[in-house]
Amino acid sequence: MTGLHYAPRKLADGTKRDYWYAWRGGPRLKGEFGSPEFIASITAAVASRIAPPEGQLIALIHAYQKTQDFLRLRDRTRSNYVKLIVKIERRWGDMPIKALAHPQTRGILLDWRDELATASKRQADYAWVVLSKILSVAKDRGRITVNPCERGGRVYHGTRVDSVWSEDDEAAFLKTASQQLHLPLVMALWTGQRQGDLLRLTWSAYDGESIRLKQSKTGERVTVLVGAPLKVMLDAATPRRSPIILVNSDGRPWTPDGFRASFFKARDAAGLKGLTFNDLRGTAVTRLALVGCTEAQIATVTGHSLSDVRSILDAHYLHRDPELARDAIHKLEMRYAKPTG
Repeated sequence: MTGLHYAPRKLADGTKRDYWYAWRGGPRLKGEFGSPEFIASITAAVASRIAPPEGQLIALIHAYQKTQDFLRLRDRTRSNYVKLIVKIERRWGDMPIKALAHPQTRGILLDWRDELATASKRQADYAWVVLSKILSVAKDRGRITVNPCERGGRVYHGTRVDSVWSEDDEAAFLKTASQQLHLPLVMALWTGQRQGDLLRLTWSAYDGESIRLKQSKTGERVTVLVGAPLKVMLDAATPRRSPIILVNSDGRPWTPDGFRASFFKARDAAGLKGLTFNDLRGTAVTRLALVGCTEAQIATVTGHSLSDVRSILDAHYLHRDPELARDAIHKLEMRYAKPTG
């Protein structure tokens, strides 16, 4: 971060704030110092200042970051992309573009992915996806004729089969976690929405009966009737000093990183290592199915597509849930029970 420039400012309310710039006279940087958004804005500023060599892969990398394919990504996704783009640029930035069409290039890039996989298979796959996307955009725009990263498959083949929050898990978390984390947990379980959408949810989205929101990932508009346990907590969440529903102990909206760190700390303290906040979305799907909801009803609540609901129920959760087996046998017993008397 050498060469950065900052200028202290006193705001109208008397508070002081430091504004950071990529260099003296350069563009102002976004986000808090050191945050992913901050790093991403530095990268973007530097990319706009330095013209990359046209015959090297770095030119395609910089060109990609100016396209709508990159700019329309969600902030967090774009920030994650930038981290991997930096890694790709360091390793392959000086590769001649014409080398992409060489028969051995795909094998060389796959070997690189295997190297990354020794540290993290997920990150290796993610890096491959980002590089493939960069080259796909370049191919679509006629800058290259071959994308050696097409149809590369995956290294990581994980599963979240066992990552469903049980009622005991929920109780353990609520017993040990701070009050500021109770509402996010219950809201996720009773709405089935993603963490990012819940953290952005405003009080204006809650009318006392339902929550209405537009999912940031899909653009899907969802209306969820608020169940009694969630309604009690929402109605008791006063005073409402912030327009955002979910706030930290200071009464301020959570930052994604701040919430994630606090949630994981509380989860570990409750002895629930391995479970994530994202697993609450799948748990909501599972619980709705267990009480007899149809796939269409579940999709209406959570905003999943019907195929996604089916995939969750079929491949990840329900075939491992003992409650379904007990319910099935009970129904079988009722069907073939001999009349008494």
